[in-house]
Amino acid sequence: MRFATFSLPDDSHPRLGVVSATHIAELRAALGPQWKGKGPVPGSMLELIDGGPTMWTPLLAAVTESLAGLSRNSEAKLIDSVRLHAPIPRPRKNVMCLGLNYLSHLEESARARGREAKIPEVPVIFTKSPTAVNGPYDPIHWDTAATQQVDYEVELGVVIGTAGKNIARANAMDHIFGYTVINDVSARDLQLRHMQWFKGKSLDGFCPMGPVLVTRDEFGDPQNKAISLHVNGVEKQNSNTSRMIFPVDVIIEQLSKGMTLEPGDVISTGTPEGVGLGRTPPEYLNDGDVVEARVEGIGALKNRVTVIR
Repeated sequence: MRFATFSLPDDSHPRLGVVSATHIAELRAALGPQWKGKGPVPGSMLELIDGGPTMWTPLLAAVTESLAGLSRNSEAKLIDSVRLHAPIPRPRKNVMCLGLNYLSHLEESARARGREAKIPEVPVIFTKSPTAVNGPYDPIHWDTAATQQVDYEVELGVVIGTAGKNIARANAMDHIFGYTVINDVSARDLQLRHMQWFKGKSLDGFCPMGPVLVTRDEFGDPQNKAISLHVNGVEKQNSNTSRMIFPVDVIIEQLSKGMTLEPGDVISTGTPEGVGLGRTPPEYLNDGDVVEARVEGIGALKNRVTVIR
């Protein structure tokens, strides 16, 4: 199943939608009268995730019945006619991110900084502020008073569905609700100046996310998906999630040690080689550049870099 958060041209109120190949309908409309009496209909992605498996099982079954005819639903809209927001427009907590989780990216980053490329023994974790979250097609606003070196990083995003602490690797996938695409936009000069990553990763709008959230059952194996990024139509990154140093189940195992993961938590799993920092000479983004970040089985973000003064 593919869910999205969207709004209509004449009404900016975010709604929870179900997505087919060409159409989107508010979940309430997609469920139809057959859901009457079976419980409340969640109105947001977080409400849906909070419902847990006891809600998801009958709800997904009911939506599946109507999905084939979604384009004939009188309340369905063409996807291109609505505004898609980040699936979770405002996460309750910081987005948890992995650094240096593809060997090739680790090596290019080490070269760029004149350091030894050493594979970490445990995942390298940092976070991005919730205020960094941005829509899948919204502009990336670049405040030139804050940074002069804006970089791109396509990543697979994981959304936690059920809470857990000290989760065993063997059970890790059971805690996932679904997957999305994230562009971990980075201010490289701030990273260097602050000697850590949080500030350089957390500027407003520096976390485009979406365009949809694909449930775990539909997405399948997260360790065998093509992942790529283009700038102005030119390929910059092209890899596969099979090349992660720490796969998704290990990430969840490690993150949950002594720390509770909660429904709606967002994890960004790292980027492959090809970032601007790792190129010779470095290739940072410019005003007006269009960045397209794609993960197989989910779709693509498409954001224009826009200088604000």
